[in-house]
Amino acid sequence: MPDFEKDTEHSPQAPEPVGTLQSSAQEEPVKPSPDAPADSGEQIDFILDIPLEIRVELGRTHMQINELLKLGQGSVIELGKSAGENLEILANNRLIAKGEVVVSKEKYGIRLTEIISPMERVETLR
Repeated sequence: MPDFEKDTEHSPQAPEPVGTLQSSAQEEPVKPSPDAPADSGEQIDFILDIPLEIRVELGRTHMQINELLKLGQGSVIELGKSAGENLEILANNRLIAKGEVVVSKEKYGIRLTEIISPMERVETLR
């Protein structure tokens, strides 16, 4: 994977705390109800509606302001990735997969060629 200079605008940041969880010593521990599903997948269904920002990164480049001002319609910006190189798919600025561009019914899409393993994703959090 090519090394890119750190992009401060898109660099991952720690999530901001949304609220605090308060506990009381008098509260009883929550016990699962007898009819609660034994499958842990069904117990976390509530997170399935949480929105994520999915971004596909085709490539990056750096340029000076005077180069940017010279751009016009039809200008070509050369990116740091080679043609045919995998694109990066990010969820909330975290790499989750790699893929390639496809066209389906006159729309662009991404065919996933590699899913980043959970262990590799955990390593990027450190």
